Amino acid sequence: MFKLSRLLVAAAFPALFPALASAADLAQIYRLAQDNDPQFIAARATLAAGQEKAPQGLSGLLPNISLSGASTWNDNEIKLHGGGAMSNPRFNSNSYQLTLAQPLFRWQNWIAYDQAKLQVVQAEANFEQARQDLILRVAQAYFDVLNAGENLQAVQANKAAIAQQLELAKKSFEVGTATITDTHEAQARYDLASAQEIAAESDLEVKRRALQAIVGNEPGALAALRKDAELSPPQPADMAQWVSAAEKDSYGVQVQRALADIAEREVDKQRAGHYPTVDLVANQGHSKSYFGGNLIDTDFKNAGIQVSIPLFQGGGQVSRQREAAANRSAAQAGFEAARRGAALAARQYYLGVANGLAQVKALKAALVSSQSALASNKLGYEVGVRINIDVLNAENQVYNTRRDLARATFDTLLAQLRLQAAVGALGEADLLRVNALLDRQRDVPTGAR
Repeated sequence: MFKLSRLLVAAAFPALFPALASAADLAQIYRLAQDNDPQFIAARATLAAGQEKAPQGLSGLLPNISLSGASTWNDNEIKLHGGGAMSNPRFNSNSYQLTLAQPLFRWQNWIAYDQAKLQVVQAEANFEQARQDLILRVAQAYFDVLNAGENLQAVQANKAAIAQQLELAKKSFEVGTATITDTHEAQARYDLASAQEIAAESDLEVKRRALQAIVGNEPGALAALRKDAELSPPQPADMAQWVSAAEKDSYGVQVQRALADIAEREVDKQRAGHYPTVDLVANQGHSKSYFGGNLIDTDFKNAGIQVSIPLFQGGGQVSRQREAAANRSAAQAGFEAARRGAALAARQYYLGVANGLAQVKALKAALVSSQSALASNKLGYEVGVRINIDVLNAENQVYNTRRDLARATFDTLLAQLRLQAAVGALGEADLLRVNALLDRQRDVPTGAR
């Protein structure tokens, strides 16, 4: 009751409870996605199913015990040739039997058990890949919302500045210090900015719904990037080390390696189909029947070694062996493709981080320069050495630079996460490092008009 009352008060007076009123950050959205994202829920269930392969494989090495029973009504007609009498015995027989079979030598069962353990490894690698994919999908959707919000803010700031310039152009025309051309140019830019604002609001709404599809409900206010956020370069600063790690540790490579090992053992298992099998078989049971009015009651026990030697199976076993060899070649090719793909991804994302850092640095400098240029053009317009179109172009340059800087920053952050995923090292700790760059007291606009 106290907790509910506190939440109601917090809703009415958010300033009294800043922790409750602050925007959700990337880590909170990720934890929501872990519980609500359908793809991740399916991956978790698939992992649980895959882990059952191990006990299933082990069962082929353990004894099998079965209990069977029968109740049979017999109606026989016996004719004795040579003048003898004919009899028509009718009787009921009942029996039950307990059978134990313990494999002693079934080489294909041992190989199947090895395959089952590899299938568990494959299932676990698939799940870890799904977990990394969830982090990347959440980060992508989250940063798409932030980028759309930053773009909307830039459009709105540009529109407000153009509106001021339009008002100034109208006043200047009224007093005769400017031509009607200045007003028309400012009006055209203002109308264009209005159209850009509508498009930016629509884009923000779409990006928010994409994030909602992952977390299952309306994400609400989201923490924006801190204004003083500094991006860090990849460590180690050696692309070759990242490539080498990706070729060995990428989860995609681990999955394909497990598949190749399973295919290799499948060849051995099909070859073992030509080997003899040896089983220990033991039976214990009881039968009871009536014949000619007499009760026949039998108890029996037996145990022995059963050997089976396959001689000819219609060519099916040889065909399955050739099939397994072909599948092994395909799996080995898949493993090599995964290894090369991981190396390419590591190179791509390493360069993405390195180039992204350089681009962010350059765009920060460009933003300062464009803002200075805008201030100079405004002053020049006031004193008559610049025309209205110069100011409008400078305004547009500031807007474009702010938009490009936001996009480059978010792309670089995503490249950092993707680089970690390429080597199979992306975890919640990496997400928290990015999360530390966010300000929960600063959120993106909602886009509502």
